[in-house]
Amino acid sequence: MSSKTILTLSAFLELVIGLALMVAPGFVTQLLLGTAVTGTGIAAARVGGFALLSLGVACWPPQDAAGYRTPVRALLIYNLLTTVYLSWLGFRGEWVGRALWPTAVGHAVLTILLARNWLNARIAYRLARS
Repeated sequence: MSSKTILTLSAFLELVIGLALMVAPGFVTQLLLGTAVTGTGIAAARVGGFALLSLGVACWPPQDAAGYRTPVRALLIYNLLTTVYLSWLGFRGEWVGRALWPTAVGHAVLTILLARNWLNARIAYRLARS
């Protein structure tokens, strides 16, 4: 089996498990650990799902010469999902600790910086190809 095939398979599995943790963290942890997470464990499992999804994106084999954008895109996805989810938790008023809002704001800042970097890299790559 080639390295690219193994990398693609592994990345796909991380994407699938990440999505499963995002959608049904209790079910996935029940299958894996024999006990479903509840309460704040659900929030932690979902953030872990964001990380696995992003890892799968980062490890997906690049399709073009601008493959260096893949890690930026993966971190952008992770930070965007984490910003939205932590903000949603904060606005709902459940499980709001002292560090929730500073963490959400930090992820929002990183999301903006990564998005700007990713878009600039895409523009530069397209200009270089034309």
